[in-house]
This record gives sequence, C-alpha cells and structure tokens, in this order.
Amino acid sequence: MPTPTPPTETDLSLPELGERGQLPLEFDHVASHDEADFVVGEGNRLAYLHLLAWPDWPGPLTLLVGPPKSGKSHLGRIWAARSGAAAPARGEVEARASEGGTQPLLIEDIDQQGYDEQALFHLLNQSMRDGRPLLMTARAPVAAWPYATDDLKSRARLAMLLQVEPATDAELSQMLVKLFADRQIAVDPRIIGYIVPRMERSPAEAVAMAELLDRLALSRGTAITRRVAAEALRQRRSLRGEDGEMVDEEEPGDE
Repeated sequence: MPTPTPPTETDLSLPELGERGQLPLEFDHVASHDEADFVVGEGNRLAYLHLLAWPDWPGPLTLLVGPPKSGKSHLGRIWAARSGAAAPARGEVEARASEGGTQPLLIEDIDQQGYDEQALFHLLNQSMRDGRPLLMTARAPVAAWPYATDDLKSRARLAMLLQVEPATDAELSQMLVKLFADRQIAVDPRIIGYIVPRMERSPAEAVAMAELLDRLALSRGTAITRRVAAEALRQRRSLRGEDGEMVDEEEPGDE
C-alpha cells in the first residue's frame, strides 16, 4: 500500500480570521477516514487486526457491530482502501450480486432501512459461493435486524463477528496526548480532562479536536487554554446541529 503523502506547508496554511480573531467555521475538520488517522484502542483492536489480516480471512464474510460513532465506518474505509473494495449504494446491491465476481465489497449499516432484503440475501449467497470478500457494518446484532424472514439473518450469522466499542475516557485522553505530542504541543492535563467528558466519543473526533484546537490556538497566539477548548467544543457541537448546548469556559487563571 502506498505511503500516505504528508501534508505540505500549503495544506496547513490558516484561513483568514473573522471578527475578534476567530477562525471562520469553514475550516472545521471533516473527520478523516485515512488509516494514518485511525487510533487503535481496546474497543477496536481485534476488528482492526482482522481487517489488516485480509486477504487471509477464514471466510468471505465479516460483520462489524457497534454503536454509532464507534469507528465502524473508519474501519470500513481503511479496509476498502487496502482491498480495493467497492461500496455499492442501497439500490445497487442486487446488480452486484447478479454480476458476480470476487471484487471485495463494503456494505455499511446493513441493519438500517433502505436495503432490499432479497438483494442482500442474494449478495451474501454469491459472496459465500464465489469467495467474494464482503465486509458489513451494523449497529445491532443480527437477531435484531429488521428483516421479515430468517434467510438473510441465517447467512449473516455465518460471518466473522467483531464488536467495536466506543473509546473510554482513558483511551480518549491517551489519544489526545499522543495527537498533541505528534504536533509538538504541550497541553495541561487539566485541559484534556476538561475536553474528554464533553467531546463526541470516537477516535475520529479526537483527531478532529486536536487539529481544531491547534488552529484556534495559533489564530489567537496563545496556548491551548480552557477557553480555547470551550470554543473548539462549541464549534464541533454546532457542526452536529447541537447549537443549543452551551459549554462552560471560565476558570481562575484562564486567559
């Protein structure tokens, strides 16, 4: 696999500042699904190692199950980049099954509305018959999938099942420490302790927060303080449509 090209100085240039020296929202980080930005923790280690083991899988089917924001999509994109997998849209599943072949496929959120049950059934059959690698992600275990018959579920139960769990507070803290160290930034542990309980609980969000905090601090010419952290949390919440939630930011000795 080719080595990811590091960002150039131009890539890291700051946008123009808005009112009162604040950066405009346009620069806000869209979580990267590159392998270089994936942080391995106890909740995703087995899944990650299994995906790295491709193509030496014991069978063609793998199922990742975990709650939203646990990193399933990130893992899926890592595997797709490594394997050359296609990610068909919901309406393309039947055509992929009918055309056959062994090109790897990624089916995300297989337990969500919008997929045709018979199309998925045919695809899983074709995958098992022809040895076509198929990675599926789901929020719920197979027994809770919203399909009318057990035919599809019986096929899905033959997949290698791997649970993906959200990162713990300790893991998120370690991720942030590492991400700041990679940027050669020293951050007061109390600031990290302030951020972790208030941030979205995923490795991808840790990467986004580290970048946003770095840029905000640079734009203000300060260290990463609690006030800077509060602004970063506020901007990330705004991007998720959580504008009504306020983040306390004042503390003695802050800027």
